[in-house]
Amino acid sequence: MTFSQPLLLRALLALVGSLCLGLFALSGAAAQEPYWADLQPRSALVERGGSLWLNCSTNCPRPERGGLETSLRRNGTQRGLRWLARQLVDIREPEAHPICFFRCARRTLQARGTILTYQRPDRVELELLPTWLPVGENFTLSCRVPGAGPRGSLSVTLLRGAQELSRRRFPGESPRARGAMATFTATARREDHRVNFSCLAELDLRPHGLGLLQNRSTPQELHTFGFPQPNLTVSEASVREGTFVNVTCEARPGAQVLLDGAPEPPPGEPAWLTLTASEEDDERVFICEALLEVKGEILRRNRSLELQVLYRPRLDEAGCPGNWTWLEGMESTLQCWAPGNPPPVVECVRPEGGPAIPLGLPLPISRDHAGTYQCTASNTVGQTTKDVTVMVEYGPVLDQLGCPERRTWLEGTEEVLTCQALGVPPPMVSCIPIGARAQLPVGQLRVTREHAGTYHCVATNLRGSASTNVSITVEYGPSFGEVDCPGAWTWVKGSDHQFSCEADGNPEPVVLCSRAGNSSHGELLFPHRGSHAGQDPAPGLYYCNATNTHGSASKRVTVSAESPPQMDEAGCPSHQTWLEGARAPMLTCRAQGNPTPRVHCSRDGPERPEKPSVSRADAGTFHCVATNSHGSDTRIVTIGVEYRPLVAELVAMPPGSVKPGGNFTLTCRAEGSPPAQYSWRTPPGAPNIGLSGNNSTLSVAGALGSHGGVYECAATNTHGSHALRITVHVTGPWLWIVVGGVAGGALLLASLGGLTYYLQSTACKKGEYNVQEAESSGEAVCLNGSGAGPGAGGGTGAEAGAEGGGAEVYSIQLTST
Repeated sequence: MTFSQPLLLRALLALVGSLCLGLFALSGAAAQEPYWADLQPRSALVERGGSLWLNCSTNCPRPERGGLETSLRRNGTQRGLRWLARQLVDIREPEAHPICFFRCARRTLQARGTILTYQRPDRVELELLPTWLPVGENFTLSCRVPGAGPRGSLSVTLLRGAQELSRRRFPGESPRARGAMATFTATARREDHRVNFSCLAELDLRPHGLGLLQNRSTPQELHTFGFPQPNLTVSEASVREGTFVNVTCEARPGAQVLLDGAPEPPPGEPAWLTLTASEEDDERVFICEALLEVKGEILRRNRSLELQVLYRPRLDEAGCPGNWTWLEGMESTLQCWAPGNPPPVVECVRPEGGPAIPLGLPLPISRDHAGTYQCTASNTVGQTTKDVTVMVEYGPVLDQLGCPERRTWLEGTEEVLTCQALGVPPPMVSCIPIGARAQLPVGQLRVTREHAGTYHCVATNLRGSASTNVSITVEYGPSFGEVDCPGAWTWVKGSDHQFSCEADGNPEPVVLCSRAGNSSHGELLFPHRGSHAGQDPAPGLYYCNATNTHGSASKRVTVSAESPPQMDEAGCPSHQTWLEGARAPMLTCRAQGNPTPRVHCSRDGPERPEKPSVSRADAGTFHCVATNSHGSDTRIVTIGVEYRPLVAELVAMPPGSVKPGGNFTLTCRAEGSPPAQYSWRTPPGAPNIGLSGNNSTLSVAGALGSHGGVYECAATNTHGSHALRITVHVTGPWLWIVVGGVAGGALLLASLGGLTYYLQSTACKKGEYNVQEAESSGEAVCLNGSGAGPGAGGGTGAEAGAEGGGAEVYSIQLTST
C-alpha cells in the first residue's frame, strides 16, 4: 500500500486543520485531559517487499521532541510541530513493531503499531506420480508451497480431478511462519486411470481487507493397470532334510515369468526348479516374477514363498564354543545355541557336580564355576552332545601360607626365598629388594648379612597383580666398625657429645667398655655407670667388648681431650690504655683451648693507617675472636689513649678593663687524659678570690686595684702540665689615671727595655716573632705555639704566657692600654 504525494499533502492539510479546530474547541478542557501519542495505521498488512506511510502524532501543545523507532528501511520523512510522517520501503520482515514517541511535560508518550507482511503462493509443487500403478496399490500425494504466508492464513488442498481428497489448514501458527506442506495416501483404482491429480494453495487475506489469493500446481495424470500376480507353487512346504522338492512359477498367457535359481523359460511358459532339501534351504524364499509390456513400458508383478526344511540339531563352535574364559567377579552368560528345525532344546549339566550355570542368563562368576559341562541339543529330528570347558580367571593371591611375611636366617647357612601365589593363569612371582643391600639369586643361596632387609614380592598374571613385603632377618655374631666405635675418640670439654661404641650384630650385642689396667669394677667408658654418668671420661686407653648369642668381639679405644677457645680478662683485658706519643704497641689477646686457638682483632668502624707512635685517634673499640676446630670465643676490647694536658682556652668576662668595685670571672678549659687538675697564680695581695668546684673558674666580686695584674691557669695530670696567663686591668678616675700614667710610663719604659733584651737573648731565639708597631706604648707577650689561638688573650689589656715541655713557638704582641 503506497501514498501519492498529492494524496499525502491533502491528508496532512486535513490533519493540521482538524488539530487546529480541536485545539479551539477543547481549549478550555485541554488542561484537564491527559496527553497522548497516536500511530496510524496501528495495524497494517503489506505484501513482502512493499512500502507503507506511517503517521505519528500527539495532542501535546509543545512537545520537546518526538520520533518513530523502527528497524525497517526508511525513504522519506515529513514533520510538523505535533506530527511526523515517514515512508517505509522494501518491507521484508514477517513482523515488525514500530514505536511512535513524544517527550511532553517530562513524560514520554508512546504508541506501538504492528506491520505484517504476506507472500503470495507463487509456487505450488506436486511431487511426480508413478507412470504406471497397479490397481489396489497405495501411492502418496505430496504438495509443497514454499515461502507463502503467513502460514496461519494458508490452506493446502489435494484434488483428484475436482474431488477434494484432503485439505490442510494451519490455525494458531506464528505470523512469522512461512511455507507449508501437505500429504495424502490413496489407493489406485481402475477409474483413476488417466485422472488428473493437483494441489490448490489459498492465502485468505479477507479478514485484512485484501481478498483471497489462490494458485494451483500443474496437474499430473495417473495411469493404472489391472495386471494379476503370478502363481507360485511348491510340492511340499515343510519337508525333512534330504527330501526332493519341486517349485513351479507361472502367469497369464503372454507374460514372461522368472523364478529365482531356475532357467528363464520362453514367454508364456512356466518356470520350474527341482532340488534336494538341505539345512541351507531352510527358510529359503523363492520369488516368482511376471513381466508384461504395455505401451512400451515393462510392468512387473511378483509373488514369494518360503520353504521349511526340518533337520537335526548341530552344536558347532560358532553357536556353542567349546572353551569359555571368564573373569572372576564379572557378570557373564553361558551361551550354547544349536541350529535345527524345529528349534532344538539345549541343556548343559556338570557331571562332576558343583554349581551349575544356567544357559542364556547373566550370572556373577566365581572361581567355583570353573569346570567341564556336557551340553545336549535335541528336537523331533534327533539330538547331539558336546563338552564345554569353562575356565575362570582371577588375579593373583599371596597369603601367609604360600608367602610368609617374616623369615629369620642365620649368616653362613643356605636358604631359598620362595613365594607361591594362587591365580589363573598361574602367576609369575618376583621379589626385589627395597631395604636390602643384595639381590637374591634364583634358587639356593649362602646367607650373608647383606641379604637382610625387606623384599617386595609381586605376583602377576593376565588378570592383575598382587604384592606383599617379605622381611628377612639375618642373625650373626658381633663385630666392631670404625664408624660406630672409633678406635681414637676425642671428647670436647663442656660439650653434650658422649662417647658411643656400637657393635654390629644380630641380635643386638651388649657392649661394655672399661679403662685399661682396671679391674671389672674399675672405671667404665661405656655404658656410663655410677658417678661417671653424664661426666666427661678421663683420657687414656679403654677396652670394649660386644656379646650376643652368636659370639663376641673386642676393640681398643684411645680417648683424648680437647676444648673450645676461651678468653678471659687475664689473657685479653677488656680495657687497655696507651700513651700518646709513645711507640705504637700491638693489640694482643691470648686464648686458651686445644687445639691452640687463632686470635684475630679488628677495629669497629674504618681502619686507620699504621703509624710508628700512638695518637689519640688510635682510641676505639676492637672485636677479638679466638677460633679453633671446636668453636670460637669473642671479646670486646676498648683502647683508651692518654695524653698530657693542654690549656686550650683562658677567657675573661667581661672582656676589657674592669672598673673598681666591678665583678669579673676567668674561665680556664684544658684537654687531657686523664682529666687535668686546675691551679691558679694570682697577683700578690689580691683578696676575695673565689674558685669553682673543679677550680676551672676564678671569680672576683668588688674588684680593687690590687686585683689588677697577671693571672695564670695551670692544668696538670700524670703525664705533665701546661699553663696560660692573662692580664687583668682595674681602671679608676682621671686623677688616678694621670698619676698612674706617669708612674706607669717610667715603669713601662724600663720593662720594655728588659723584655726586649730577654726576647733577643733567650725566648725569641726559639722561634719566630713579629712586632706590630703602634703609636702608643704596648706590652709584649711570649706565647706557646699550641696556646696562641683565640684563648691566648682575654681582650684588650690582657697578657698571656705558656709553660711546660714540648716544641714551642713564641710570638710578641703589643697591646695598647
